[in-house]
Amino acid sequence: MQEILTALCDSTRRAALAIVWDGGEHCVCELMVRLDASQSRMSRHMKVLREAGLVLDRRDAQWVRFRRNPDLAPEIMAVITAVLNAEKLLEQEMA
Repeated sequence: MQEILTALCDSTRRAALAIVWDGGEHCVCELMVRLDASQSRMSRHMKVLREAGLVLDRRDAQWVRFRRNPDLAPEIMAVITAVLNAEKLLEQEMA
């Protein structure tokens, strides 16, 4: 659980997680553009999410594609969904 909380404490990682949480597969190049991050920075963030078990990765030529880990415990999925929803509400209130 500590690794998951550490992974969630960074806003860039939460934003990346929100993108892949849709159930689709997303190339690191897409995440870089959408989050305005360099390839090395994005790769470091995704490594933290992968090591926490939140995402899975697959190499596709020179890029890596990420997706939500479908084998997460329902309780963990619920916590992450709640965190992402709360952040989305905060963003809407700030706009």
